[in-house]
Amino acid sequence: MLWSPPDLVEEVCHALEQAGFPLVHTTDDCSPGLRAKEVEAGVMVSWNASDGFAALAGEQRADSGRDKNASGDSMRTIVHAAVSGLLLQLGYTIVERPGDGELLVLSRGARTKDG
Repeated sequence: MLWSPPDLVEEVCHALEQAGFPLVHTTDDCSPGLRAKEVEAGVMVSWNASDGFAALAGEQRADSGRDKNASGDSMRTIVHAAVSGLLLQLGYTIVERPGDGELLVLSRGARTKDG
């Protein structure tokens, strides 16, 4: 088990906000936007598209003949790549959770059991 300093969530939020990523400060996990919350192993960063964006992206995909159900997947990949790239550059260790794609941020210099 990894221990994260109590101010890790503040550090991560500050870095994301300074880079221009507005954060959603709600407790529910369904609201659209980028959020960072403290978890036992570090900070979990997740992103949800708004219903309006998902519908618009789905319509555009349907008009082009592509799978409209995959509308949020490519944008989620782009958002996660930008967020993880920034945090990696700042020295944090990032672990992507399989399945939901949420990003777990470990403190600087922390190592996973594989690393």
